[in-house]
Amino acid sequence: MNTLPQFSEAVEAQHNRFDVDSHGEVYIVGDVHGSRAALERLLAELELNHDDLVVFVGDLVRKGPDSPGVIDIVRNDPRLASVRGNNEQKIIRGDKDPDWIRDEDRAYLESLPIVITFDDVLVVHGGIDPRRPLETHTLAELLTMRSPHGDGYNGPFWYDDYDGPYRVFFGHTVHGHPVEREHAVGLDTGCVYGGTLTAYDYRNDEFVTVETKTHQERANSKVVDPA
Repeated sequence: MNTLPQFSEAVEAQHNRFDVDSHGEVYIVGDVHGSRAALERLLAELELNHDDLVVFVGDLVRKGPDSPGVIDIVRNDPRLASVRGNNEQKIIRGDKDPDWIRDEDRAYLESLPIVITFDDVLVVHGGIDPRRPLETHTLAELLTMRSPHGDGYNGPFWYDDYDGPYRVFFGHTVHGHPVEREHAVGLDTGCVYGGTLTAYDYRNDEFVTVETKTHQERANSKVVDPA
């Protein structure tokens, strides 16, 4: 597909597009939530080469034990990139002011784009409303989309009715295992809640996961079974 996605002016100003033909392996990784040890294990499992690319779906920070450590890993490695999640946005807006935040961390979180695209892929934190054109979506909607025509974790979820044309990789909504649909791939598998940290291997069409420790408890009603 050669048609580039069209976003609102506000979102387009915070849109990064990659040419993956200039990269080797390409991975998309789910919500890390400050779980540095799990991230280090996952990156070791991926055995990155110098020209590989890793894109995170946002929520690098909060809830886990080492958000600054996660920021340092992603910020200091040119092979790693991330979109902004709603937890980064809460810090940027001032809704949350964690004691671990450093001045340079705020600047980095503000620099994160809302959307990253490559080929026919969109990487956003929340998702998109399948009933509306992309250009009508606000920044806040892309960060928090879950069930725009339903009831939160009771669904139905946006990806239940989404049939393209773009392939959307997302986090935000916690699932017991990855969502794998033709046009939607969900990668938040509860890293901070004792689930797994999940990467999708774009070239080989397979998932790579590592087990994680429980840093916060979560009600079963807020963990979705994508089946």
